[in-house]
Amino acid sequence: MDERAPIGVFDSGLGGLTAVRELRRILPGEDIVYFGDTGRVPYGSRGRDTIIQYAKQDIAFLLEQGVKYIIAACGTVSSTLPADWAAGLPVPYTGVVAPAAAAAARASRSGRIGVIGTEATVKSGSYTAAITALRPDAAVTAGACPLFVPLVENGYFAPDDPVTCLVAQDYLAGVQAAGVDTLILGCTHYPLIAPVIGRLMGPGVRLIDPGRETALTAREDLARRGLLRPDGTAGTARYYVSDSTDNFARLAGWFLGEYAGGPVTRTTVDHYPVQ
Repeated sequence: MDERAPIGVFDSGLGGLTAVRELRRILPGEDIVYFGDTGRVPYGSRGRDTIIQYAKQDIAFLLEQGVKYIIAACGTVSSTLPADWAAGLPVPYTGVVAPAAAAAARASRSGRIGVIGTEATVKSGSYTAAITALRPDAAVTAGACPLFVPLVENGYFAPDDPVTCLVAQDYLAGVQAAGVDTLILGCTHYPLIAPVIGRLMGPGVRLIDPGRETALTAREDLARRGLLRPDGTAGTARYYVSDSTDNFARLAGWFLGEYAGGPVTRTTVDHYPVQ
């Protein structure tokens, strides 16, 4: 496998750009190809079979781009895509659940860990299973936050946005009541509203960013496999979306921060067969 090939990243929309931001910070020499399925967002409210179909089509597109490694920067896909199917891919694959769960298990002092995510992520129990496998004494409280993704995708992520603050206050009541000291932002959209979440949870609660933890895991995995790009040149990023590129241009600066920039192209993945 060519170590100069790009890393492929996909998400149901633009939330996975928070993982791209961390990848560009942690692995500045790597090229990245990102696909955001903005035409079919959100995934979290879909049925399991539909989520799997969409994920397989997203992956087929990335494989066609010649990537050397695939990251599902989507909590819903990471919780739903069968592990045995992913293990059969021709390139290494990781989701965001295992890296974030491992970070939370290490970080929690009390073992009381909260998880917020989409309905599909919470219903799957993936985070609870991953955390308790590492830390059997953990008490995990999970809560679904179905409105967070559309709020973020539509630009409602200012730290003082009254709509997002009101929704977050309601959604976080369960994890607050459980007295968690660590909270996994179980969707890569959620770091955009981390200031809102952090203010409501208080300074004693550690927030776990799945994009950052997955980028750190990818660095370790690529190094172990001998797939890190060898030269010191700066990496590039190419972006693809399945809906209008106008929305990407408007929001990418917020998601990517200082790493914004790079060509964005509209494409479709509906035609890829599902196997």
